[in-house]
Amino acid sequence: MSSSDQNPGATPAAGTAGAEPAPPGGPTAVSSQVLDMGAQMVQALKPVRQMKLHACSFALYAHDLHRQMEVHHFVSRLNQDVLQCAVYDSDKPSARLIGVEYIVSDTIFEGLPPEEQRLWHSHAYEVKAGLWTAVGVPEALQSMEMASLAKTYGKFWCTWQVDRGDALPLGVPALMVSPQAAEPGRARGDLVRRRDERYRVDSSAGGLKAARVEMDEPEWINPNADYWRVHGKGFAVDVVPADMKRHAPFP
Repeated sequence: MSSSDQNPGATPAAGTAGAEPAPPGGPTAVSSQVLDMGAQMVQALKPVRQMKLHACSFALYAHDLHRQMEVHHFVSRLNQDVLQCAVYDSDKPSARLIGVEYIVSDTIFEGLPPEEQRLWHSHAYEVKAGLWTAVGVPEALQSMEMASLAKTYGKFWCTWQVDRGDALPLGVPALMVSPQAAEPGRARGDLVRRRDERYRVDSSAGGLKAARVEMDEPEWINPNADYWRVHGKGFAVDVVPADMKRHAPFP
């Protein structure tokens, strides 16, 4: 059966690894465009309009840390301690929705069961190293938010592995983790350089990293998070047949 640690079987939707995947299908019909325009005038789209922040960073596959992607989080706040992020592969109009990340404060994280904590990653290094940044927002304006984010934990499921050229979301979700200071969890230099050049960001030792050097760090990072650092193992999702639960006899 399908596993997030294996490539799916060949399909007509498969693209070329490393290239921007183009989903199969025809151009959007005029009737669909008219419906979309009309819906914009009468629908509030309240959940979508709660996305107030665009942040760019990098993510690694929990089962293969050598596979890394630039990721774009569009963030909405449920409250000060819980964020939910729609994650895209870019900020272009044609961007693919590749997953979702949930972010919680350290206080909430400490209340989770140990088995659940193992699926989460810390953000302290990612923030302090200048990898996570609110695109286009001056550092002076985002500094308080970054200090708060450094003490959070995230759980990120990737549903569309565009980095291997998938033109559709194939297979099962893959758990993702954040970059860390230790190999093999460091963000690839070429990915960081391309991001920095595109958005005119300086995440070097003389840029964001220097600006955040005095930022308070968490008193401790729970060892159940960033599971691979302690145990040298990641997580992959396997799909297996299971007996259906029957609350009433089938006809």
